[in-house]
Amino acid sequence: MKRELDIVIISDVHLGTYGCHAKELLNYLKSIKPDTLILNGDFVDMWQFKKSYFPKEHVQVIQQVLKMSVKGTKVYYITGNHDDSLRRYTDFSSGNIHLRDKLVLQLNGSKYWIFHGDIFDVFIKYSPFVARLGGKSYDWLIRLNRFINNIRLKFGLSRMSFAAKVKYRVKEAVKFIADFENTAIQLAAEQGYDTVICGHIHRPQKRSVRTKEKEVTYLNSGDWVENLTALEYKYNEWAIYEYDEMDYEMLSPKLKVAEKPEPESIKKAVKPEIMFSQIVRDNFLHFPGKGELG
Repeated sequence: MKRELDIVIISDVHLGTYGCHAKELLNYLKSIKPDTLILNGDFVDMWQFKKSYFPKEHVQVIQQVLKMSVKGTKVYYITGNHDDSLRRYTDFSSGNIHLRDKLVLQLNGSKYWIFHGDIFDVFIKYSPFVARLGGKSYDWLIRLNRFINNIRLKFGLSRMSFAAKVKYRVKEAVKFIADFENTAIQLAAEQGYDTVICGHIHRPQKRSVRTKEKEVTYLNSGDWVENLTALEYKYNEWAIYEYDEMDYEMLSPKLKVAEKPEPESIKKAVKPEIMFSQIVRDNFLHFPGKGELG
């Protein structure tokens, strides 16, 4: 039984990189039925993208999002710094797929401001080369981290995040995160928003702060590289979801129920999936041997 939710927000999936936990994200997406799904930036990583590396699990994540849109879920793709090439298509909408740079929502009498958060990153704004170089170093760290985690899991140990430990223990990194959150909160207050929701810094968070103007709630959806988290909205409350593989393990393969084949109407609807899937193909999925989006 799928969990029905009003809104789900995920960010920093980084499809197309070795650090992406696409299999786990696919499990999560198949377990929920949200009215609205918001992909808050860096869904596909164009900085690190290589045509030689885009496993079927990564394609299946895109397929699942498209299937969800066909079945009634409204999907907002908000652009980030690693998928900034899509900003040329800003404000494109077709069917249940909407491409935006930011999103403003009214929920239960509160005004929400949702954007990725890279606008606060000085390196990205003034030195994109340095930012991309840092992105490559980060990707190698994640690959090493994943290799060690595979060994830890075989010995029954839990995962650990090197990148998270580095960021949280290095003084300047901690200061950057604090400045990022405080800047987002202050700007939201000045512009009359009750809640601001970001991604970008790979740190799930939920806190409220009283500013001179008003009280503002800050939310961050985290990522699917280090933390495997999402934001879920149900019964007028936000919660941080954290992936636990034990929730998806089968006690016995015999207990696994085969998925029902998709109706022909769904299959036909997904294959031409509006211009969004074509944008994805044209920009970073157009290569042989990796399957179709549908």
